Amino acid sequence: MRSVRFCFLLCCWRAACGAGCELTNVTIAVEKEECRFCISVNATWCAGYCYTRDLVYKDAARPSIQKTCTFRELVYETVRVPGCARHADSLHTYPVATECHCGRCDSDSTDCTVRGLGPGYCSFGEPQQ
Repeated sequence: MRSVRFCFLLCCWRAACGAGCELTNVTIAVEKEECRFCISVNATWCAGYCYTRDLVYKDAARPSIQKTCTFRELVYETVRVPGCARHADSLHTYPVATECHCGRCDSDSTDCTVRGLGPGYCSFGEPQQ
């Protein structure tokens, strides 16, 4: 009976807190300006919720750092974009997350905006599969 209660409480906690920061499958549009063509590729990236709080009283001596779900480790994969002119480089390299954590968003390597264009955005129309 105790294990049933524990499982019930664990399920309730998971439902109330939502999914934590974890790897998820995404489809991204890969494009090259020289090729004027987009393709869709499957990759993994980090998504989910991180515990954070916004202090009522701001203290300059102790700045508040908002944690986001971001990558801890990543690798780079390369794909060939079709339709390129002969002189254009048709290879495109993109990041793929392999491990996630809750931490500060590194704006040197990541788009930390609240609303970006999204991973499926293509400048040249709909991406090809």
